[in-house]
Amino acid sequence: MGRTTSSTLLLTLTFLFSLSSLPSPSLSDSTDAFVIGGCTQEKYVQDSPYESNLNSLLTSLVNSATYSSYNNYTIMGSSTQDVVYGLYQCRGDLSMPDCATCVARAVSQLGVLCAQTCGGALQLQGCYVKYDNTTFLGVEDKTVVLKKCGPSVGYDTDAMNLRDAVLGSLAGTSGLYRVGGSGNVQGVAQCVGDLSVEECQDCLSEAIGRLKSDCGTADYGDMFLAKCYARYTTGGPHAYSKAHSGNPCFQIVMNLLIFFFLIRVMDLFIVLNFC
Repeated sequence: MGRTTSSTLLLTLTFLFSLSSLPSPSLSDSTDAFVIGGCTQEKYVQDSPYESNLNSLLTSLVNSATYSSYNNYTIMGSSTQDVVYGLYQCRGDLSMPDCATCVARAVSQLGVLCAQTCGGALQLQGCYVKYDNTTFLGVEDKTVVLKKCGPSVGYDTDAMNLRDAVLGSLAGTSGLYRVGGSGNVQGVAQCVGDLSVEECQDCLSEAIGRLKSDCGTADYGDMFLAKCYARYTTGGPHAYSKAHSGNPCFQIVMNLLIFFFLIRVMDLFIVLNFC
């Protein structure tokens, strides 16, 4: 088992692109609402040492979430091929019971979404879980994995100034988890806990800058980079209706259908390349 192949990367990026077209959830939706997820194409052998190590890792993540909002683990094997890396992180305002529940649900959903794959990641509203056979711990990564901008509300100088002020306050404060608001504008940002203070600031500056430039006069914006995210809404904490955010279970089913369809498409390309 080695690093992800180019076809795997294409599959993952295509999958993430498909997910980015889904409705954007509210900042105040339930903690287990689906945001984005993806899997590597590389698979492990059933009942192999890697599977055993992965199960140990996921169990450790779930157990740790009962007393800590972030943790990472490396499960060593008898060979480098059996090593598995993983982490979880809960949103900074969650209680420990809610954190534990969110991580357990994320791990359970990853078992379906990324069955027998060597790597997978899932972002729910309240938590994030990732594992892989290639180390990513402590590595800064500003790759855009999800960008979602709401409809334009037209240029309003006061509204845009207020939005920029809230985003500026997120960029100007410290800590892995940051919230801010003024008037009807609410914002939230967070880094993954394996980043240093400097790396976190660099990542959030990138995310916030992209929000301002890419979303323009949108009434909400979500910018998820690989190791941090920043979000805002101009309609207050309950701006998005349930109809807008969608049913998370329905979203997961649809995403699974998309995922398996893409696998079949990639298999077809592989066959055509050999013909």
